[in-house]
Amino acid sequence: MGLPINTAHQTISLKSLEAFNAIIKTGSATAAAKQLGLTQPGISRLLALLEEYIGFQLFYREKGRLIPTDEALTLVKEVELTLMSVDRIALLANNIFHSNLGQLRLVAPNSFIAGPLADVVTDFLQKHPRVKISLDTHSPTRAREIVVHRSADCGFIQLPENHPGLICHHLVSSNTVCAVSSTHKLATKKVLSCKDLGDEDLILLGKGRNSRLQIENAFLRDKIPMQVRLETHTVAIACTFAKRNIGIAIVNEMLAQQYASEGLVLIPFTPQIVHEYAFITSAHAPMNRLTEAFYQHCKTYFENKF
Repeated sequence: MGLPINTAHQTISLKSLEAFNAIIKTGSATAAAKQLGLTQPGISRLLALLEEYIGFQLFYREKGRLIPTDEALTLVKEVELTLMSVDRIALLANNIFHSNLGQLRLVAPNSFIAGPLADVVTDFLQKHPRVKISLDTHSPTRAREIVVHRSADCGFIQLPENHPGLICHHLVSSNTVCAVSSTHKLATKKVLSCKDLGDEDLILLGKGRNSRLQIENAFLRDKIPMQVRLETHTVAIACTFAKRNIGIAIVNEMLAQQYASEGLVLIPFTPQIVHEYAFITSAHAPMNRLTEAFYQHCKTYFENKF
């Protein structure tokens, strides 16, 4: 409980409570003034205002010291609790201002979360140890609606994107590569074209994606038939089978990098096909401070990384 409010007078002053507490601790107005960085007359005025507010005397003088009355001693614990509460509010506000507290809800493609976003989130959490992050993955259609309706604070999506309820901030671009088993005859090539892949079994991500359409159009322009042996919906699975020499996977370089190893090499694909990602937020409300801090963190990370 806080101190009772005397509605007949002006609202109690926080400075008056601080002055009262300082006098209790130091025993004099002069020492209290020094502790609070005020003048002795200033402390005396604050004490007088508090006594006027509550309607009774708080101190009496004895041998040059201010001695608290019994009534003052009754108030001491409550005043200390009130001032501690104010300090907690100040600390909380400071943490909010510096994005050191709160929960961030975000949604992104599974391959993006497991890939580059894992490092981004880890680094952010290390810099903001009291922040909690909720990660979720959905289809692009569902992810859009979740962000639009603010069930998530932000998300990541592949461009192009034109949903009227979203604000898109371009974040990072990635080229297309061929994931090739290190034992494959083409593993030493510097670049792979449609012509190079004309007689090869291919592993492609499922139909309907913009990047898949661009790959198909590239083969059509060169009049080279595609030999699709395996279709999947994740870069992880495509790279797993490419490593086992089931075929050559044509995939997003940024997402495939985590699967490159001694058994799998990534070779640039030509013609160049670019994958673009955006940081998305709802158009119906501005970003809160924590979301803005996370966006700036992501922006800096990708600018330095890619």
